Amino acid sequence: MVCGIMRDILFPSQPSAPATPEDVAAADFIDLTAENLPDGHLCCIIRKKPHPGVEAKRRWLKDRLGEGHVFRKLDVKGTVFIEYAPLETAWVPILGNNYLYIHCLWVSGAYKGKGYGRALMESCLADARAKGKSGVCMLGSKKQKSWLSDQSFAKRFGFTAVDETASGYELLALSFGGSLPRFAPSAKRETIDAQELTVYYSPQCPYIPQCVETVRQTCAEKDMPVSLIEVDTLQKAKELPCVFNNWAVFYKGRFETVNLLDAAYLGRILKK
Repeated sequence: MVCGIMRDILFPSQPSAPATPEDVAAADFIDLTAENLPDGHLCCIIRKKPHPGVEAKRRWLKDRLGEGHVFRKLDVKGTVFIEYAPLETAWVPILGNNYLYIHCLWVSGAYKGKGYGRALMESCLADARAKGKSGVCMLGSKKQKSWLSDQSFAKRFGFTAVDETASGYELLALSFGGSLPRFAPSAKRETIDAQELTVYYSPQCPYIPQCVETVRQTCAEKDMPVSLIEVDTLQKAKELPCVFNNWAVFYKGRFETVNLLDAAYLGRILKK
């Protein structure tokens, strides 16, 4: 999942002091491994002290690395990374054969507009080709949404929409040949029986624990019922009733968003 903090992900309109192609080519990118994960910087949340979301993500990653999950980052204490996995083991309701799925591509702060995003994407595509994959895919939408990677950036590499939902989300794919991925049938349903606010979430994103607590507290203050459903297995993720990158919100039985919620956003949903 990419942040909407992630509207400014890649290539700002007026980048300053861009790095040269040689600088980017020589950049020191590293992959998190079982050996460096315990102390590795996870990019998303910059903290000197232990953070519950970061530690939850670290535990989640520990179990995913053996499945081929990749977390590649610039070797700095900044937000410059890509995260992807074999589609078969990616915790998303997307089906397909022999694809990689990009969960998150994020470059922020002083590192924007210097070519690091392009370098990370190119490394993912090169990895897919080297592993004999049929292509690479990611979640997008007809209209750019927060907490999703910049699909216009992805389309520069040849990604195109190969499936969509009624709510406007798209599955973007770059095919090297062969069959195309697709949303699981359940992901297109976008309805559930429960009428109360319902949030599906996984520990993949370090921002999740604080968002879960925000939802819990806000609903308690408003005396509103809420169901917080942890997606803690691959099977649960593949069978979800909507698109999902690690978070999905329903209200009155209808799918609302994959955006993480602050109190103001949640209040607008509850007024519907």
